[in-house]
Amino acid sequence: MKKILIIKLGYSETLDSMLSLTTSLGDVLRTTVILHFFKGSHITWLVDKNARPLLENNKYIDRIWVYGPNIVGQLKKEKFNIIVNLEKLPEICLLSDSLRTKEYFGFKFNNLTNDIYNGCEGSKRLIELTQDLDKKRRNKDCWQKIMAEALGREWRGQDYVLGYKPKSVIKYDVGFNWTVGNKWRNKAWPRAYWERLEDLIKNEYSISWQQGLNSIYEYIDWINSCRLIVTADTLGLHLGLALKKRIVALFGPTSPYEIYFYDRGSFLLPEAPYKCIPCLTSHCDKEKQCLEYIVPEKVKERIEDEFKKNKIASKV
Repeated sequence: MKKILIIKLGYSETLDSMLSLTTSLGDVLRTTVILHFFKGSHITWLVDKNARPLLENNKYIDRIWVYGPNIVGQLKKEKFNIIVNLEKLPEICLLSDSLRTKEYFGFKFNNLTNDIYNGCEGSKRLIELTQDLDKKRRNKDCWQKIMAEALGREWRGQDYVLGYKPKSVIKYDVGFNWTVGNKWRNKAWPRAYWERLEDLIKNEYSISWQQGLNSIYEYIDWINSCRLIVTADTLGLHLGLALKKRIVALFGPTSPYEIYFYDRGSFLLPEAPYKCIPCLTSHCDKEKQCLEYIVPEKVKERIEDEFKKNKIASKV
């Protein structure tokens, strides 16, 4: 049985140049897609403590190790058949470079240039999309396809793998996943727009505003209690897809084409007079940010389309 080490803490999004110690939970969750490529292997996953709940009870993961000094010592005692490093922080790359393995995929540290580079030929595109914003803006391939190529595999629509089994039942037609993380504040749709959307649809659909903000498990249970999720490009989008919910996603500063919807929904882009969309940056200097150009009436139409197309009966 092959021993596989996956290093995905969530400190850097795989196709993003930004480095941060704020854990990107959504990027950890969507990385579970690669587990399909290593079925039958013994898999160890190195992760940040904040993202651990997204991996617990995953049927394909044998060991979940939280990054820290004690684990670093243990890793150096072991030998792996394959290491997949999807973190770009120099200290993580230096750690992964120091471990024993037969095959290596993902990011490595170049001691000659003090820079990050790809660990194998197939990973070359990861670096290109990370470093070249124009290429990233033009890219129309989804994250899953790009990752499969980087690992020398073929992506055939493999899904997310979420270990936690929700305890909730469906109670609501539409869930408003309205908050965003601190790293990308410009992903937020204005609160007044959410309130306007509620007024527009409350007579047709039962509505729930986001719940479970203090617990990932409670958050998953809340998403599972909704038939359809309206969301920005956040963890809630990925959880909604993992739970096979209908999705209406609102995009602006990030690219919707990196998200594969598995025929479970669609996205809306701003009808804005800006050439910078998607800017792929977490800060905006515009007086009116791009997401303000997605009006609630358009979102209402898309919600109605999803319910009609999928013959979903509302609870109202």
